[in-house]
Amino acid sequence: MTTLRVAGAQLNLTVGDLDGNEASIRGAMTWAEQQGADVVLLPELAVTGYPPEDLVIRPGFVEANLAVVDRLAAASGATVAVVGFVDRAQGREPDDAVDRQVANAAALIGGGRTLGVYHKLLLPNYGVFDEDRYFVEGEAPAALWEISGAVVGVSICEDIWVADGPPSLQAAAGAQVLVNINASPYHHQKVREREAMLRTRAAAAGVPVVYLNLVGGQDELVFDGASMVIGPTGDILCHAHQFQEDRFVVDLELEPRPRPGAVTPVSSRPTSPRPQIPQPECRPLLEPPEAEVYAALVTGLGDYVRKNGFGHVLIGLSGGIDSALTAAIAADALGPEAVWGIAMPSRYSSEGSVQDAKELADRLGIRFDLIPMDQIYAAHLEALEPVFADRPPGVAEENLQARIRGALLMALSNKFGGMVVATGNKSEMAVGYATLYGDMVGGYAVLKDVFKTMVYRLAEWRNAKGEVIPRAIIDKPPSAELRPDQKDTDSLPEYGLLDEILVRYIEGDASVEDIIADGFPAEVVTEVAAMVDRNEYKRRQAAPGVKITTKAFGKDRRLPITNRYRRG
Repeated sequence: MTTLRVAGAQLNLTVGDLDGNEASIRGAMTWAEQQGADVVLLPELAVTGYPPEDLVIRPGFVEANLAVVDRLAAASGATVAVVGFVDRAQGREPDDAVDRQVANAAALIGGGRTLGVYHKLLLPNYGVFDEDRYFVEGEAPAALWEISGAVVGVSICEDIWVADGPPSLQAAAGAQVLVNINASPYHHQKVREREAMLRTRAAAAGVPVVYLNLVGGQDELVFDGASMVIGPTGDILCHAHQFQEDRFVVDLELEPRPRPGAVTPVSSRPTSPRPQIPQPECRPLLEPPEAEVYAALVTGLGDYVRKNGFGHVLIGLSGGIDSALTAAIAADALGPEAVWGIAMPSRYSSEGSVQDAKELADRLGIRFDLIPMDQIYAAHLEALEPVFADRPPGVAEENLQARIRGALLMALSNKFGGMVVATGNKSEMAVGYATLYGDMVGGYAVLKDVFKTMVYRLAEWRNAKGEVIPRAIIDKPPSAELRPDQKDTDSLPEYGLLDEILVRYIEGDASVEDIIADGFPAEVVTEVAAMVDRNEYKRRQAAPGVKITTKAFGKDRRLPITNRYRRG
C-alpha cells in the first residue's frame, strides 16, 4: 500500500494579473510544503487566469506566462505542484484558418525545475467555452507520472467529463490516482452534476479522483470551487467550500497495481518525517437552492467591482423588488459603506415607493440620496413639444423618464467614480421590458440571468437571515411607475406563467409548437416568443451580469440581431 499526501488550493485568480496570480500560487506551494504534501494541485490556467480569451493570441502574454512558470519551478521544493498555464504547442503546425500554436497545459514542477507537462486533450467548444478557437489539443492521453512512489494520471477539466476520456485511459494504463485541475464555471446545481460525474468516474476506474476547481468571479462567469476528493468506490472523502478560497490536504492509501511500462518518475518521497494532518473535512454544500444562487451573485458582483478597481457602486432605488434585491446583494458583496442608493421620483412615483426605498437603505446601512427628476422631465417635454406636436403621450414619454434617471446615475458615476449597477432581471431582458440608455444603464447587471420568480425567492431567502427588504416592497404588484396606475401585467403575462415559457424557449430551445403542446396558452406563447426574438438588439447592448442558469444571454446564447427566422 502506497500513501500519497495530496493537497489542493482552490484560488480566486484574475485574468491577466500574472504577478498577483504568481504570488497566490507561491503561497499555496509554500503551504503545501509545510503540510508535507507529495503533490499540490492548482487550478486550470492558474498562471493566466481563466478564461484568458484573445490574450493568448498575444505572443508577449504567452511569453510572460511562461516566465512565471519558470520562476515558480525555480522556487519549488520537495512538493510537486501541478500548475495550469498556457504552453507553446511545439512541433505542431498552425491549425487551419486560426493560427493556434498554444496549448491549455499543466506543468508538474518540483525540486527547482519543471518535471513534466501535460496538454489538455478535450477542448470544450460549446456554451461559454471557446477553447477550440485558441488551443491545440494534446497528444498523450495516457501520460503517467510517478510521484513519491505513486503512479499519477494528470488531466484538465473537460478531459474527465467524457466517460472514455484521458483519465479513464490513464487508469486503464495503471494510474493509482487521477488528478484533474479545473476552471469549471457555475450554474445552478452544477456542483451536484459534477459530484455525480466524478463518483461515476472514480468507481469505473477503481482509483481515487482528486478534483481541484477555480473559485471567484471573472466577468460574467462565476467559479464555485467545491473541489473534492472521491474514493475508489465513489465515496466522497473531502469537499471544499463553495464560492470561497479553500485548501485541503488528504492522505490517500493507494492499492498496488501492475506497474505500467511508460511512466515518468518526477519525485521521490522525502526522508524527513512529515507533520500529522487531521482527517479531511467535508464542507457542507449550500442549501437551499436560493442560498447557492445568492452566493454566486454576491461573488460575481463583488469580484467584478474589486477586480476592475471600483471603490463603490451606485444603484437607482425605485422602491421595487429588483432594485431592492440588487442593493442587498451589493451590500453583502462589498459592505454597506461601498453602496450608494439614489431615489429619483417623478410625478408618477408613489409616495410609498420613495418611503420604501429610504427604509431599505436604512436597513442595509447604505448611503441614500433623493434627486427629484420631475423638473428635468418637464423641461424635456417642453423642449420636445414642438416636435411631438399633437401626438398623444405614450412609450416615448415613459422611456424618457428612465433615460433621465440613467443620465443622472451616470453623472454621479462620472463625478464620484463609482460603478452603476443595473437592476433589470432576466424576465425583463428576455422580452425587452427594459429601456435602452435608461434602466439598462450600468457597468454590471447582477440580476441579468435571474428570472423574476427567482428574484422573489431570493428576496424571501435573504430576509429569512434578517429582514432587510421591507415587506411592502415584496408584496406590492410590480410596476415601472412611468404612467398613472401602471402595472407590469399591463404589458406582460403574470411572471409565473411568463417564466415557465421563457425557461422552455430560452434555456430548453423548445419551439413555440412544443411549448403550446405542453399546455401553455397559444396566444401567450406566440407573443412571448415574438418579444424575445425582436429584442435581441437590446440584449446585445446590455451590461454583463452573473451567469447562474444553464443558458445565459451572451456567450451561452448567440443569435443574430438581424434575423427573420421565426419558426421553432
